Amino acid sequence: MRKLRERLSPRGLRARITLLSVLLAAGISAILLVLAWRLVSDAIAAVPHMPPGTTVRVDGTDVEASALAEYLREQARTRVVLIGSIAFGCVVLAAGVLAWALTSYVLRPLREIAGTARRLTAESMDERIGQLHPRDELAELAATIDNMLDRLAAAFDAQRRFVANASHELRTPLTVMRTELDVTLTDEQADAEELRRMAGVVRSAARRAEQLVGALLLLARTDGAELATREPVDLAAVVRHAWDAVRADAQQRQLRVEFDTPAAPAVGDPALLERVAGNLLENAVRHNVAGGWITVRTRAEPADATLVVRSSGPLIDPQTVSELFEPFHRGGTARTGRDGSGLGLSIVRAAVEAHHGTVTADPVVGGGLAVTVRLPSTP
Repeated sequence: MRKLRERLSPRGLRARITLLSVLLAAGISAILLVLAWRLVSDAIAAVPHMPPGTTVRVDGTDVEASALAEYLREQARTRVVLIGSIAFGCVVLAAGVLAWALTSYVLRPLREIAGTARRLTAESMDERIGQLHPRDELAELAATIDNMLDRLAAAFDAQRRFVANASHELRTPLTVMRTELDVTLTDEQADAEELRRMAGVVRSAARRAEQLVGALLLLARTDGAELATREPVDLAAVVRHAWDAVRADAQQRQLRVEFDTPAAPAVGDPALLERVAGNLLENAVRHNVAGGWITVRTRAEPADATLVVRSSGPLIDPQTVSELFEPFHRGGTARTGRDGSGLGLSIVRAAVEAHHGTVTADPVVGGGLAVTVRLPSTP
């Protein structure tokens, strides 16, 4: 913001515009003065000369014609220089005064822009320049800055929510561990079985915190970053590898799973794409209903490779589907997994965007969610 205020400072710009206007007026006036001098000189030189020795009477005095002519030529040149110099000074002075006055009016919107930028802080991002009149380049600049401030305010709000949610999510396992330790340590009659139970609870809470920290690090590495690795990847093979990690949970919940996964070549980071497929399948299992269903489909198209994961589950409001991609948003209590971090779809979106692909989600009629990922099949 400091550099922005310095660049938009109207004082320096006003002085520079005035100086340029004065220099321009001085240059043009100097050229006109020289042209006037040459014009007068040529006009005097074109006057016919009288024969040598000719005299003329001026105010009753006989004067040699050649001397009179030379005197008149000198007088004409002197008057041109004198009057021209006065005119030159007046024009330059008028140009400076008018330029200083007019730039004060023209650059008034810049003072408003600079004042708004000066008042802005990370804690008060609600200040805006507003619409300027007339609708010129400065008004366009003000609108551009307002749009930039809107994006910055949204980014700051998202960052605050993210930090608050991350702190809340990390506080839960830490509170569990501290509570278990305090309760066990204050119990003087705690036996080995009680200590083992406490250790199990602490280990479970530590694993949850570790998973959350790992998800946060993965999201930080993929969100808005460029891929370090780009190589051919088959989405069908990625899905098969990711399914091995959640197969046991799906069987335990008695989920019906249907695969339609022909080869679907894409280009990207194999490990990151496997994380995309893994998160989608984990969400489909974790947020499903007992005895529900999951369908996984891959398709190869001329320019894209598509992965679609559909699953049964609770009803989802179509108006809130886009919020599922926000960090720590789990779609309500019904979709809250006991071991989930709320970052699964956020990581999916960040990874897909890093591959220059798209990801969309749609509610399933009767309950559930369908997530579609499209990735470029060529570099």
